[in-house]
Amino acid sequence: MTDLVDDTDLPLLMAAAESVLDEVSGSFVEGVGSPGVHYKGAHDFATEVDLALERRIRQALQTRTGIEVYGEEFGGPEAASGTRWILDPIDGTFNYSVGMPMASMLLALAVDGEPVIGLTRIPLIGQNFAGYAGGGLLVNGERVPMMDEAPLQTAVIGLGAFNARAEGRFPGAARAELQRLLSYRAGRMRMTGSNGIDVAYVAAGVFGGAVSFSANAWDNAAGAALVRAAGGIATDVTGRPWTVDSTSLVAGNGQLHAELLQVIGEAMPEQVAALRTGRR
Repeated sequence: MTDLVDDTDLPLLMAAAESVLDEVSGSFVEGVGSPGVHYKGAHDFATEVDLALERRIRQALQTRTGIEVYGEEFGGPEAASGTRWILDPIDGTFNYSVGMPMASMLLALAVDGEPVIGLTRIPLIGQNFAGYAGGGLLVNGERVPMMDEAPLQTAVIGLGAFNARAEGRFPGAARAELQRLLSYRAGRMRMTGSNGIDVAYVAAGVFGGAVSFSANAWDNAAGAALVRAAGGIATDVTGRPWTVDSTSLVAGNGQLHAELLQVIGEAMPEQVAALRTGRR
């Protein structure tokens, strides 16, 4: 650590992180529409802005807080042990590259794998979400009420994008079945193209709940911290508390979260059972 911020002082660490994101938000806005140039897979890429932002944020955080960074673009030390910043410089890169405003910067602080600070910035529409364990939720710097209990049938649910033909831990067919069941069990569904935005909106009460099937800590850590700061629940699809090792995220208020887990169990029973027994 440096002398600037104590690594146990969550309010000061959050303020330091907010100052870093303040400094780079202009570059985020200026770069919208940048094409994908670094391909990680058939439908996954980074822009030059992703890389530049991660370099700047990483250097500034480490200088000001002395805490190492685990980022999407350049990796870093293991996120599950010690104290680590977890960074996604642009979540919703596809949206960003085509000029859609639903793209965000996600930053979390994890202590031994548990997210304790979360920040989600949506610079193109001027929305900022920040919170820390025990400290409540701030939206654009203003404290908002703790999350209310509400049922699934009246709520908007955020879902991640998917390919119905895809395989993997949570196959596309199972995700499509979840979408089918939610189409008549939930109030509405929305697919923003940014997991981080979905879960920040849950924390702020815009969405009632959200489901992410990403196993990447940088996609979910900030949102999990925000939801918990707002009094909500963040687990994986089996109901285990979310950590950086989790392979999914389910977020919502207590009542809705329980209902959402039930629907997920109906839509993909084999996948949930396999995770519960440690087979995958």
